[in-house]
Amino acid sequence: MDVKLPKLGEGADSGVVVNVFVKDGDQVAKGQAIIELENEKAVASIPTTAAGVVAKIHVKPGDKINVGQRLITLTESGAPATAPAPAARLAGSTPAPEPEAAGEAEAEEIGEAVSKPAAVPVASPSLRRIARELGIDLSRVRGSEPGGRIVIGDVRAYLQRLMAAAAKGKSGGGAGATARPAITESIDFSQWGPVTKKPLTPLRQVIARRMVESWNAVPRVTQFDEADFTQLNALRKKFAPKYEKKGVRLTLTPLVLKALVETLKQHPIFNSSLDEAANEVVIKGYYHIGIAVDTEQGLIVPVLRDVDKKSVLDLSRELEQLAQKARDRKVSGDELKGGTFTVSNQGAIGGAHFTPIVNKPEVAILGLGRGALKPVARDGKVEIRMMTPLGLSYDHRVIDGGEAARFIVDLVAALQNFKEDAVKI
Repeated sequence: MDVKLPKLGEGADSGVVVNVFVKDGDQVAKGQAIIELENEKAVASIPTTAAGVVAKIHVKPGDKINVGQRLITLTESGAPATAPAPAARLAGSTPAPEPEAAGEAEAEEIGEAVSKPAAVPVASPSLRRIARELGIDLSRVRGSEPGGRIVIGDVRAYLQRLMAAAAKGKSGGGAGATARPAITESIDFSQWGPVTKKPLTPLRQVIARRMVESWNAVPRVTQFDEADFTQLNALRKKFAPKYEKKGVRLTLTPLVLKALVETLKQHPIFNSSLDEAANEVVIKGYYHIGIAVDTEQGLIVPVLRDVDKKSVLDLSRELEQLAQKARDRKVSGDELKGGTFTVSNQGAIGGAHFTPIVNKPEVAILGLGRGALKPVARDGKVEIRMMTPLGLSYDHRVIDGGEAARFIVDLVAALQNFKEDAVKI
């Protein structure tokens, strides 16, 4: 029997093979991990659905595979492996058209209509959402996957054919008209000097796609301010030795999270999401905060759950564990979902103000820069204080400027008046 890639989750229909744990002739038990797959920003083990002897391995590290694709072929112990008959296709299925031929056929039909609409286009929920946001009728897109399933590459090819047809129409409209170059045109940079080519990793591709989606969909504004971290930093230094005795390193981040949650409770609209399909704002009664982690592979945002219910000690311990899992690429898919607000802290790296991009479907994100000693006027006197830059980016469809200004004023107050009792063990 063939062991195939099962459904990975809502909106997830493909991944990249990272490791293969078995080889030909291995005896495997039902539920045993056979490959390690990278999907979105998580790496997970895929188990076999049956027991037997590995007769053939159909994938290798680096392969991009889709749901339903064969991973390995199993036989019973001692039984010979038999290749599937070439004619054993799903009833009613037809070979997918060659991309080039399909493109030519559709190019001829571009004008009033690209193709005859299909009754029910088959596509993942995430692709349907992208198509809805871009105003694309998926019934006019030809799917290249088995059963006519539409993937992002099909939508991209459809858009390129539309652009080519439009450019062709313009060039035919009069002498001297020129078509616009395709946006995917590859430039040979080596003609001007030496270059080094580095392929985008699957993680970087996911980051790029999500950033573009957020940039195109969210009208964002960033509210800037500074917070006096002098007292907060003094509390951290005071209690750091006691936390170390518990095997935990105390940083400023868990203190910021506690102050942030108290501010979110005062301004619940910042702890919400916009349901565009229902035209509703969903305000959440839980506080799951995403923490942006800088890794060698790229930015990963695991979610720290129920921040409002945990002590600073618990938050410190979980933050350290979650960040390490992210750097080791051991964070699970579930640990990347369900966030209500995100924090991006660049203080350990450097830099001052920056404009973080809202992590959809959340509506706001807080960016912290590196604190610096600055002269500040207090009660008619100039004092040297540790000032930390803050940048609050928010979705202007849901949040207005006045609300953002009030939020950051209250957040600064919560940070500057942090209670010592909250840090005590």
